[in-house]
Amino acid sequence: MTNKFTTAKEIAKKYELSYQTINRYSDTGLLNVAFKKGNVRYYDRLHIQRRLSQISRMTREGYSLALIRKKLLGI
Repeated sequence: MTNKFTTAKEIAKKYELSYQTINRYSDTGLLNVAFKKGNVRYYDRLHIQRRLSQISRMTREGYSLALIRKKLLGI
């Protein structure tokens, strides 16, 4: 796999988040899965860095995940 993509396990380890958190973010539309291979989800590394920073900031400000999703999607 190229360095452009990363897995949920790698994201969890690098950003000190639980695997379940990464899956929740994916399932609620906060993180976009680039593609799946078997049961493994792959994410674009550049997108992940930027998006997790935004989610972290808004979470600290007290926003719910549903509201964060709306803000990120421009709804």
